[in-house]
Amino acid sequence: MNTLIPIQYYIPVYYNILLFFTLLVFFQSNGSAIESSSNLKGKNFFGFLVLIFTLLYIGLRPLSFRFGDMVIYNIEFQNFLKGGLPKYNKDPLFEFFQYNMSKTRSAVLFFFLCALFYIYPLYSFSKKMFKDYSFYAFFMLVISLSFFSYGTNGLRNGIATSLFLYAISRNNKVVTVLVLVASVFIHKSIALPILCYILTFFYNKPRTYLYFWILSIPISLALGALFQAFFLKLGLIDDEVINTYLGEFNAANEGVQIKVGFRWDFLLYSATGVFAGWYFIFKQKFEDKLYLKLFNVYLMVNGFWILVIRANYSNRFAYLSWFMVAVIIIYPLLKNKFFTNQHQVVARVILIYFAFTYLLNVILI
Repeated sequence: MNTLIPIQYYIPVYYNILLFFTLLVFFQSNGSAIESSSNLKGKNFFGFLVLIFTLLYIGLRPLSFRFGDMVIYNIEFQNFLKGGLPKYNKDPLFEFFQYNMSKTRSAVLFFFLCALFYIYPLYSFSKKMFKDYSFYAFFMLVISLSFFSYGTNGLRNGIATSLFLYAISRNNKVVTVLVLVASVFIHKSIALPILCYILTFFYNKPRTYLYFWILSIPISLALGALFQAFFLKLGLIDDEVINTYLGEFNAANEGVQIKVGFRWDFLLYSATGVFAGWYFIFKQKFEDKLYLKLFNVYLMVNGFWILVIRANYSNRFAYLSWFMVAVIIIYPLLKNKFFTNQHQVVARVILIYFAFTYLLNVILI
């Protein structure tokens, strides 16, 4: 598919459009209270506008090696077009979807639907959880560090994590279970957050999980290689496979710079979610059962990632917790009023959060 935007500028243009939106939200927050009807009406429309923009910009992107795994997915799609059959030995639901989409003979439609299944569940999750304030949650998810890369590069992982958030926001438990099971068959790695989520039904005290997260740092520094080998044997990290089909060209499409070693910058990013949860739960005494579950899942999964932080492309493992960072940070601010100037606080949080995304995805790259 051709585009009016030169491919080398496609990603920077995307982030600069988001920068414009972010600044608009920031400056507008000074003129109205967050709960005012005029603000909420405008933000509701703005949220729908962001949904359409991301769907079209990500879903109709050109086929290019600049989007990493997109090339691999297209090769698989073309193999099905030529008569190849699915093997169903890995992520069978996604393979079933890809195989049947090949019958349309339209790779454009296939990638657009992938974007739809990735983005719309996040929009629906935000609407369900935060109602009139859904724009702020959805926008935080959109401006997250890895949002673009998992809509264009790690497609299966992105769809699976979006379905996880969608599932836990449903009132119907049958729907929740079915969607969670489906997400595992789209990308098996989502089984880790799901197992951690199930654990919170039996033990949901954040202090214990926080201690685990803190202890995972010195343990990783001392015994990281041992834990990396252990998780590789479990098959939770497809390290060998990743290095087989991801070449040097793909490093910039991971949403982060790919380096091997203990990633203090990754740890700092992860710590923003930990600090937010600690602040609202322990300092502000925010009590919300689902928020506690999400925070505890985040601590567990991110702690597991810290143990294998030196693995090549460990950011893909980190994404199993990073997809929740925006929710962990913004959730309490959309449920309780903590500050007299709450609208300005929310806007500042959004600006600072996006500044980190812009720094890593535009300025440094």
